[in-house]
Amino acid sequence: MQFTPSLLQSLAGRFQVVKAPARSGPPAQRDPQVIATVSRMLSEIEAGGLDVVARYARELDHYTGRDFELDPATIAATGDQLKPELREAIELGAERTRRFAEQTRAHLSDFETELVPGLVVGQRYVPIQRVGAYLPAGRFPLTASAFMTVNVAKVAGVPTVLACTPPQPEGGPNPAVLYAAHVSGVDRAFLLGGVQALAAMAFGLLDGEPVDMIVGAGNAYVAEAKRQLFGRTAIDLLAGPSEVAVIADGTADPVLVAADLLGQAEHGPDSPAALVTTDPALAEAVAREVERQLPLLSTRDICGPAWRDHGSITLAADRETAVRLMDDLAPEHLELQTADDDWYHQQLHNYGSVFLGRWSTVAYSDKGMAGTNHVLPTAGGAKHTAGLSVSRFLKPLTYQRISQATTPALADAVDVISESEGMSAHRATATLRTARLV
Repeated sequence: MQFTPSLLQSLAGRFQVVKAPARSGPPAQRDPQVIATVSRMLSEIEAGGLDVVARYARELDHYTGRDFELDPATIAATGDQLKPELREAIELGAERTRRFAEQTRAHLSDFETELVPGLVVGQRYVPIQRVGAYLPAGRFPLTASAFMTVNVAKVAGVPTVLACTPPQPEGGPNPAVLYAAHVSGVDRAFLLGGVQALAAMAFGLLDGEPVDMIVGAGNAYVAEAKRQLFGRTAIDLLAGPSEVAVIADGTADPVLVAADLLGQAEHGPDSPAALVTTDPALAEAVAREVERQLPLLSTRDICGPAWRDHGSITLAADRETAVRLMDDLAPEHLELQTADDDWYHQQLHNYGSVFLGRWSTVAYSDKGMAGTNHVLPTAGGAKHTAGLSVSRFLKPLTYQRISQATTPALADAVDVISESEGMSAHRATATLRTARLV
């Protein structure tokens, strides 16, 4: 998440760099070793099937079980293993995400219209039939991942949603992650992690049928597996390290701004965090506040390197310059903490999701409490791509119905165009119909 040189050149004299990232270039390079490893694993699994999946599960996750699938009773019982307040929070997150997804679906309407007499066209939203969701459960289990993937897919009407989640060191599933999948409506769940999980879903090794789409976050190997499987199956996004950016002015609270920058830096040592501000005093205050808060965090070993290597503070001459800078960054998460958030909201175009005002922090969406989806484009992808939503699980399928009376108007034009292109078979499909009108 860095500014493009051409934009910086065009804005020369309109901004000042207060803190630059210590590392140049993109924060997450595609590692050739990761690419080669994933390619080898996918080839071996496709050729060897579930036996190879089991071998990788033993080697990589130390899984010793005989069956990957978790029975429904075990899945449902995971809620009983949780503290009541955690169980209630998970249920709340699932309910909020479901309600927002339902509202999104309600605004996607089928339609039919008659363009000209006798030419009826329309569109129907038809759900994808089979979705595979990957639910990470490593150092930081992403409890809300099931809300964003399983839950939203079910609201879209997907008949079958499978979920894979890696085993914990003791051999069982993470109960919070699995309970989140349960309350989200998962159809079948499997204790299987990493590349082998994605391959098993894509190749149809778990229940005899390949999935049509794979969704969910994961480490570099999981991300690379999604990239290599894309085309064979659909995917949600090719997302990289989590990003956050803040536009703030002199009215912002530097304590909150610093906390929100570090909150996303906690995702990993390569997670970028950027502040663009129009106020010099705030820029300096936030820089000091980050250094004050860092030693107090239990995850300072992650947040510290992320801020050092990929954190930035940029002072913009005015709010118009701030907008141009931020639209160039196109961050995954964008927070607005200004005296005129509505103005910025109307002017900005490139972001995954925007959080308006000092009371709106990214963590509310990360954990499912805001209801919006946290699967969002990174690495500048917000310039052309939106995040995961109900619409991604729906295919807008078009149809047309042509009457005999309107056939000449269509056929004659197709006749002319096809003849000019030299496509005689296309031409015949039109002229043969015209001939039948005589």
